[in-house]
Amino acid sequence: MEIFGFEISRKKDELRSIEVSKAPSFVPPVEDDGTPVIQQQPGGFISGGAYGSYIDMEGGIKNEVGLITRYREISLIPECDSAIEDIVNECITSDSQDKIVSLDLRNVKLSDSIKNKIHDEFNHILALMKFNQNSHELFRKWYIDGRIYFHKVVDGKRPKAGIVDLRNIDPLKIKKVRNVIKGKSDKAGVDVIKQVEEFFVFNDKGFDKSSANDGTSVKIAPEAVSYTTSGLLDYTKNVVIGYLHKALKTANQLSMMEDALVIYRISRAPERRIFYIDVGNLPKAKAEQYLSEVMNKYRNKLVYNADTGEIKDDRRHMSMLEDFWLPRREGGRGTEITTLPGGQNLAEIEDIEYFKKKLYRSLNVPTSRLEADNGFNMGRASEISRDELKFNKFTKRLQTKFARLFTDLLRTQMVLKNIVSGAEFDAMKDFIHYDFATDNHFQELKEGEIIRERLDILSQAESFIGKYFSDDYVRKHILRFSEDDIARIQGEIDSEGHSEEGEDF
Repeated sequence: MEIFGFEISRKKDELRSIEVSKAPSFVPPVEDDGTPVIQQQPGGFISGGAYGSYIDMEGGIKNEVGLITRYREISLIPECDSAIEDIVNECITSDSQDKIVSLDLRNVKLSDSIKNKIHDEFNHILALMKFNQNSHELFRKWYIDGRIYFHKVVDGKRPKAGIVDLRNIDPLKIKKVRNVIKGKSDKAGVDVIKQVEEFFVFNDKGFDKSSANDGTSVKIAPEAVSYTTSGLLDYTKNVVIGYLHKALKTANQLSMMEDALVIYRISRAPERRIFYIDVGNLPKAKAEQYLSEVMNKYRNKLVYNADTGEIKDDRRHMSMLEDFWLPRREGGRGTEITTLPGGQNLAEIEDIEYFKKKLYRSLNVPTSRLEADNGFNMGRASEISRDELKFNKFTKRLQTKFARLFTDLLRTQMVLKNIVSGAEFDAMKDFIHYDFATDNHFQELKEGEIIRERLDILSQAESFIGKYFSDDYVRKHILRFSEDDIARIQGEIDSEGHSEEGEDF
């Protein structure tokens, strides 16, 4: 089995092995990446069925390939596409003059020279991803599919040059697999976890039933692939699901309701006629033939196509828009034509609006954004609705999940260039933050209002400082300064030459 990857202080033919705790356990490690767990001896080939995670939602989706395909299909529905655009535009500011994402190392305890090198390597990674040009498309793909993969291309002859290229991999063609090797415990005599190996399986034809077992799958070392998922799991099957998963049913209902509404409007809009044809004393067969001749001579046949939304003249099938032709025997009132009125409630679309709002709620987008006359509020932050505040927090969580991709790429680059070791990076990665640019000024408005309110309270408490409040209490509990902020600000005040009374020397 061929392994595509690169070496980071590991044997060339060795897959990554997760360190198992010295305390034995019979439960394999579980992460939020939905990696299927298999059990086999090392070196054995993994067939397509071994890593295929099958699920069944609403009876139409059988595996992850079908799940991702379904996500992509519903993303093309106009209402769903509009909601996705609102989410992506809030997370990725493509028209900002500043950097779309920047690295924050304030809480990392490293020298300034090392921090500068990390900043340079991070900018190099963004350049390889062409993030400034393709950030909107990359984030949209990750949000729709629920996962995104990149192949880290490294020159084997010059590994210290770091990552030379990043190539996006279609999630339909790659799968991560975790191989759990068990053994008998010495004391208890039960199966415990001895070793856990991870690797990726790539198949250029995808992982459908026709190509999963065709022998074209290759193993890829986990160090060669960087990826991040939505972090959402179907805990019954341990399968990664996307953020569109909650909208599957609602999007289908909305599409069906819209088709039903169009059909109802077309069928009920015209005024249909009822023809009572006098057939006299003709026998039944003759009367039916006469009625058919008259009907074929005068009637129109219109058919509505739900797939294309077109109305066409199709004389091969009966239509809902046809007139009614009824025979009438001798002794009746003779031939008569009456009219059935058209629909009177064609302007009612409350059910459509209901499913639109339900679709937006399923995607965590405020339903107020559906209203065309609801403009953007640039007033006080306290006037922003609770839905908008929840939506802002939701987009922040999305940015944090997506930024895990940067952390993995940055780790590989740091280790390959010997700037820091893998253990050192793992120790500080939780203190690395990523700042995404924003363009809705919500954060600026909120911070400005908070400072304004604190200064108002400070002005009211100023006469009581020294009598009921100390300077330290005011800084900590009114201005909400941390210990580091107090020390830094005091140092800046002293360096600028201000006295405690606020006068210049």
